[in-house]
Amino acid sequence: MDASTLRELQTPLKARYREDPAAAVVTLTADGELDGTGVACRVRTATALAEAGLHPATGGDGTQLCSGDMLLEALVACAGVTLRAVATSLGLEASGTVHAEGDLDFRGTLGVDKEAPVGFREIRLRFDLDTAASEDEVATLVRLTERYCVVLQTLKSSPATSVSVRA
Repeated sequence: MDASTLRELQTPLKARYREDPAAAVVTLTADGELDGTGVACRVRTATALAEAGLHPATGGDGTQLCSGDMLLEALVACAGVTLRAVATSLGLEASGTVHAEGDLDFRGTLGVDKEAPVGFREIRLRFDLDTAASEDEVATLVRLTERYCVVLQTLKSSPATSVSVRA
């Protein structure tokens, strides 16, 4: 896709959202089915059924997806798509890889140490780019990618989150 095709796709959306800001608010959803026989949750993605289970550091056997890995994968996917969209918009050629890693202290989630945090202590996102863009262009590309990446901004800003149950 080139910059003009991307603009052609996004221009009517941007105009609509300027005229009607409420139209820009979309509720995304995800659903899971709890496994009644094991410690797992099946999540339907756009193209497959993913089964999440315990990480080996918490007793899993490694055959199921770890939700922590899935969070990092979502970050990589979003950052990669956002970088490509920004590069396209700026008319820059950029390919390469996206890498995310995060540090977890499993004592927290296993209840071994009540002072140990539950969740990632730190997440690092890295782009290894193959591009002829200048240093300033790459800096702009990364700055705008950070600004517009939904998953990255969600992790950085920690939106209000609620939990409810229906039994």
